[in-house]
Amino acid sequence: MAKIKFTNLLRRFYPHLAEQIEVPGNTIAQVLEALNQQYPGIRDYLVDERGKLRQHVNIFIGEELIQDKDTLQDTVEAQDEVFILQAISGG
Repeated sequence: MAKIKFTNLLRRFYPHLAEQIEVPGNTIAQVLEALNQQYPGIRDYLVDERGKLRQHVNIFIGEELIQDKDTLQDTVEAQDEVFILQAISGG
């Protein structure tokens, strides 16, 4: 199972979110679905109604930014670390 890590900013919306969890999945889409099983509603915060990654969210597999932000089919291996980051905006 891949190790999923989050920025602290996501805890504002999900206060019980662990710093790191392990979830099954062979693609980012599957990982997000498994994550949503543990934290209901978090998938909707990360992707839009069409399943595309939201503009304010970045996901890395290791040190590489995912390429497929539309269907989230980037491959995830069992030993991978996946980082989910919320961008900060404002002015």
